[in-house]
Amino acid sequence: MKLICEIFKSPRKDEMYLYVDKKEGLTRVPEALLEMFGTPKPAMVLLLTEEKKLARAEVGDVLREIREKGFYLQMPPKKDDSLLNAYSAPTEGKY
Repeated sequence: MKLICEIFKSPRKDEMYLYVDKKEGLTRVPEALLEMFGTPKPAMVLLLTEEKKLARAEVGDVLREIREKGFYLQMPPKKDDSLLNAYSAPTEGKY
C-alpha cells in the first residue's frame, strides 16, 4: 500500500502529530480530537509505503489507522523521570 500522507503538528502539545491521507485532509478526524489538538499546523507531506521507516511510529500501524479511522495520532514521547530528577536534585558544594 502507498499513501500520500499529510502530517500536522499540534500548537497545544509539543511533539504531538496528526497523520492523514492528503486526499481526505482532516475530514475524517473527529471534532473532539481537533478541539483537544488545536488548530492543526501543516508540518510535512510524505509518501508512506510498507518499506518506509518512521522515527517514532511503525509505518504499518500508521497506514492501518489512516485506512480504518481516517487519521493516526502520534503522541509525544514519554519523559524519562529519572533524567528530570537528576537535573532537579540539589547540588552540594560551592562553585
